Amino acid sequence: MAGTLTEKILRAHLVEGTYGTGNDIGIRIDQTLTQDATGTMAYLEFESLGIGRVKNDLAVSYVDHNTVQVGFENADDHAYLQSVAAKIGVVFSRPGNGICHQVHLERFGKSGATLLGSDSHTPTDGGLGALAIGAGGLDVALAMAGRPFHLICPKVIAIRLSGKLRPWVTAKDVILTVLEHFTVKGNVNTVFEYTGEGVAALDVPERATICNMGAECGVTSSLFPSDQETLRFLTAQNRAQDWKPLCADADARYDGEFVIKLDEVTCKAACPHSPGNIKDIKDLAGMKVDQVLIGSCTNSSYTDLAKAAEILSGHVVAPGVSLGVAPGSREVLQMITDNGILSTLVKSGARILESACGFCIGNHQSPKSQGVSLRTSNRNFEGRSGTQDARLYLVSPEMAALAAISGSVTDPATTTIPYPVVPLPDRYATDDSLFIFPPEDGSSVTVVRGPNIGQPPENKPLTDVLDGIATIKVGDKITTDHIMPAGARLKYRSNIPVYSKFVFEGVDPGFSSRAAKNRDNGVANFIITGYSYGQGSSREHAAICPMYLGVKAVIALSIERIHQANLCNFGILPLVFKAAGDYEKIGQGDRLEMDDVLSSVEKGEFLLRNRTTGQDIPLSLIATEEQKDMLIHGGLLCILREEGKRG
Repeated sequence: MAGTLTEKILRAHLVEGTYGTGNDIGIRIDQTLTQDATGTMAYLEFESLGIGRVKNDLAVSYVDHNTVQVGFENADDHAYLQSVAAKIGVVFSRPGNGICHQVHLERFGKSGATLLGSDSHTPTDGGLGALAIGAGGLDVALAMAGRPFHLICPKVIAIRLSGKLRPWVTAKDVILTVLEHFTVKGNVNTVFEYTGEGVAALDVPERATICNMGAECGVTSSLFPSDQETLRFLTAQNRAQDWKPLCADADARYDGEFVIKLDEVTCKAACPHSPGNIKDIKDLAGMKVDQVLIGSCTNSSYTDLAKAAEILSGHVVAPGVSLGVAPGSREVLQMITDNGILSTLVKSGARILESACGFCIGNHQSPKSQGVSLRTSNRNFEGRSGTQDARLYLVSPEMAALAAISGSVTDPATTTIPYPVVPLPDRYATDDSLFIFPPEDGSSVTVVRGPNIGQPPENKPLTDVLDGIATIKVGDKITTDHIMPAGARLKYRSNIPVYSKFVFEGVDPGFSSRAAKNRDNGVANFIITGYSYGQGSSREHAAICPMYLGVKAVIALSIERIHQANLCNFGILPLVFKAAGDYEKIGQGDRLEMDDVLSSVEKGEFLLRNRTTGQDIPLSLIATEEQKDMLIHGGLLCILREEGKRG
């Protein structure tokens, strides 16, 4: 039977359920990764399972998010992460080694493998022909414990590529074209599979860029075949043994198709405040720019920085423009240091930033008030940069470099600067000395726990009557950044009672105190929201902290995949309006009630009574049978703890 590449990998790893679009299936996970913003909770959750040592083929703990260590909290968390990694058998990537997705692509990614990561941009490894999926920390903890990862068997959309990119047009423009077509909503439980003769014209770093930003469409993953270009990259990384040829069958059937002629793609930008708000660069030409930042897990490879440096060579950054460059890994930094590219960047006036997530998550380099910032990163949500009224545009490194020189968005058709041609290296400067590989036996290792290290909070089983309040009502495209701010607040990720004080801080600063008061008075909190609730980061804290505050249900027009799973994991009902117009029937502060909750979970159908207006509103529960059981028991951790008590 003809199969897509996605189907082949899923079938090879299927351990529970029956393969078929829409079915609940469980797959074996070969590799896992965490980063320090999500990893502390993931390893605390793993410890609570009482397993001892990880059971999957490879687990890697990266420190790349909170490397700006203001206060003791981040350093304490890193000490915990390093010690627990040694204890349970996880490879530890030290601060300075680079961004998890870039480093994993370089040093660990394998064709045909399954990778589960506690970061939404884990699909980057799809550029190697791996099925890589972002998930919440608890799902990753369970995968490390050897348990299957459950997902809805996805639809597979073929994105057929033909031709070859023209000068100045890049892989970034390809994925922005995909975002322009598919938008940032409505693509849940879907995999984008890239096919066609145009695939051969893209190298692995370019493919990784495309797979990385596919996450902004809300898909489960994105995937390229493993071919000679894949072998070329892995050979240059001294890892040819991790390659095997993989592709879809010639007569594979897909659930949909989108054709992109690479030679017709144009230079594009994602405009404020969504990765799906796409315009052509020529339509933005002349717009003044205050800041340019090159790097992040999307565009920080050796070739990305080499092309930017070639454009900048012989030029100085325009007055009034701040240019920052963050190499994606220590490997990239070493290479640009050795061959003089770093010197070119410094001479141009670039500020060399740490090989870390940094500016992408708002940890530094916040723009000025109402500033315009061109970035090569993957998200431009309102306020994510740390400046609420800044305007962020997502572009390729080439467009970023041109703007840094001119001080404004520049149509490459008008520049006299030659287009940079940078071939892939025959050999990368591989150096694994900043990985700490765990001992064979970690039983004698003492786990370091500073005062900021807490425990995952406990929830209670679901009651048959929920009497509560619409504590907050928000609109469409509420991201996990809106729910749980990063930046300066991210250092509290290991301390849920403190971190929960900042839930919805940038949207409604009074939410946390109102919700805590309702919780303490025995009143349930309900979140009312529009389309695409929970898009963006995989951070499970966007479910854990609301759960800690007594949120019992999210009632939305639609909920994104990873966040829906996180809500179920922590016992919050993910409910959707049956009729879109019913969203208008609930106002913030309305008194809400649901009866027969337990049987409603089983049926997947709820009737909400708005006691303030006297209206009844039908709702649907978005949950698998396994997730329904989680919800009834108050979340997956409650079930696991009970299993642990029974031995």
